[in-house]
Amino acid sequence: MSKSIIVAIDEHDKATFSRILDSLDPNLCMVKIGSVSFNVLGHDIIYAAADKGFDIFLDLKLHDIPNTVKKSIEGLSTLPIQMLTIHTSGGRLMMESAMEALKGTDIKVFGVTALTSLSDADTNQIYQRTAVDQVNAMLDIAEEAKIDGVVCSPHELDLVTARGSLLSITPGIRLSDLNDDQTRVMTPKQAIDLGANYLVIGRPITGADNISEALNAIYQSIN
Repeated sequence: MSKSIIVAIDEHDKATFSRILDSLDPNLCMVKIGSVSFNVLGHDIIYAAADKGFDIFLDLKLHDIPNTVKKSIEGLSTLPIQMLTIHTSGGRLMMESAMEALKGTDIKVFGVTALTSLSDADTNQIYQRTAVDQVNAMLDIAEEAKIDGVVCSPHELDLVTARGSLLSITPGIRLSDLNDDQTRVMTPKQAIDLGANYLVIGRPITGADNISEALNAIYQSIN
């Protein structure tokens, strides 16, 4: 389980990004680079992380017409990344186009099912169904498209593990209730016990007084 932890570095200041990266151990975690950092700091930070030995999860949550997503991913595939994200709500053809763009590479495609910030009230308003029903519907399409895995909250992990065909990335990991913008959360150990393959952890590590100690504590708790 040494690489099951993915540390989210969401910074648009290069010095802060580098400080956090330097505090992490590539033997204990991967790093997630999302739109916050990528849109401002660009490709340089991906190469910087790769040069330090980190596996990289590029979390841009692509969502567009199939041809645009395919061309975008063809460009991104030249970067030293191991995983990237799309939105499952883009549909089967879009997901199949994403997989086609990565043919011949080892990069895995993960589809976002329902954002962990969404409550049942939100999903009922947006999709006219509960978060669980939305995730189940997206899992059906993800399996049809044969993508590698999905991103889901820890509360829907049982739906993914029951299928057996998809890997899972789980955000919404908290050591305690922080009363922040995440609504469907769980501790690292609980999520691993429910079958999560990867845990995305941001602020509990990157916002800690001692980032290295925080990472080690979580690593020990799940191994």
